[in-house]
Amino acid sequence: MPILLPPIKWRAMMHTVTLILAGLAGISLLAWIVLVFSWGGFWQIARFDSDRDPAGTIAEWPDIVAVVPARNEAATIAQSLASLLEQDYPGDFHIIVVDDASDDGTPDIARSAAEKTDASSRVEIQAAPRLAPGWTGKLSALHAGVETASRLAAEYFWFTDADIVHAPDSLRRLVVRAQAQRLDLASLMVLLRAQTRAEKLLIPPFLFFFLMLYPPRWIASSRGRIAGAAGGCILLRAAALERIGGLGAIRGDIIDDCALARRVKRSGGRIWMGLTRASRSLRGYGSFSELRDMIARTAFTQLRYSVWLLLGTFAGMLFVFLLPLVLTFSRSIHVWPLALLAWCLMSVSFMPTLAFYRVSPLLAPVLPFAALFYVYATCLSAVRFWLGHGGQWKGRAQAQPQKN
Repeated sequence: MPILLPPIKWRAMMHTVTLILAGLAGISLLAWIVLVFSWGGFWQIARFDSDRDPAGTIAEWPDIVAVVPARNEAATIAQSLASLLEQDYPGDFHIIVVDDASDDGTPDIARSAAEKTDASSRVEIQAAPRLAPGWTGKLSALHAGVETASRLAAEYFWFTDADIVHAPDSLRRLVVRAQAQRLDLASLMVLLRAQTRAEKLLIPPFLFFFLMLYPPRWIASSRGRIAGAAGGCILLRAAALERIGGLGAIRGDIIDDCALARRVKRSGGRIWMGLTRASRSLRGYGSFSELRDMIARTAFTQLRYSVWLLLGTFAGMLFVFLLPLVLTFSRSIHVWPLALLAWCLMSVSFMPTLAFYRVSPLLAPVLPFAALFYVYATCLSAVRFWLGHGGQWKGRAQAQPQKN
């Protein structure tokens, strides 16, 4: 026979449960109050939108060398290289494309694209050396390009990916900012594609979560320890790269952009990161599985391959993002108002990111489901790492399980 609790004990137990849920809802609300009002204003996209700044000018334009690592980028390299050749930069500007063992004709397409312009003399296409142990493919290619560029004695290197199309004034704007603010590293988060259903649901949250981890205001602060960058577009002072010991100092880092920013900042350099819609990525993600794999490539690396950080992230994401949604449907007047307010703060803070991507604001309330997807991809990232398939990128597993 089922055991029935006396009415008094039953009411006492339900009262206790309600108090616990109300406490959880209150803590979740407090978390969102802190995030919205005291977390570097990470969600206020307009403050970091570099397209809103005036173009500006400087008296003397420094020499620049763009280094473009490319591995199997046949679909995008021609457009990307054309956008570099169309830069309206007044100073001396050279481009080095480093082919990283492509098997799809990437170097030939790049060479053909350069020959179609009257600026092909400013383009050099070279093959990356055989990948040495301990190096990631991208950093090895960048290092080879930097070594080649050393004879040009450039003041800045512009690291940019082979799947990005830049606005004609991108380099000029970056250089003006770097010179005016005496920056050692300036980077731009270019506009990622948000056209397919999967992209619209998951790409804006990607930016939202990234800015939550690396608030641009804190990145630029010389007093804080937070350092981040967007690897698709980095302007780096050559002297700063030499000061940190070159790219060899971060040769094994999969999240190379943030590792580079961290090294530069720790060495006393000034860094900055902004956003742009004018430059955009050509890489598309047509399905949820493609986006899952994009997230899983570096998610566990971000957690330094720690099981404890994985568990903490799992609990934190569910608590901050999913709990307000779930508790909003509680019947208790002591629970659902707090949860609903937390969910509303979450949604309102997400709306500027949706506006940046020109995605419907009606998707703001579904951010908890996107967070759940990112939790799943992060857990998958850990599993792949343990199985020896971590950091998968174009046929390479670049994060190997640590040996005891």
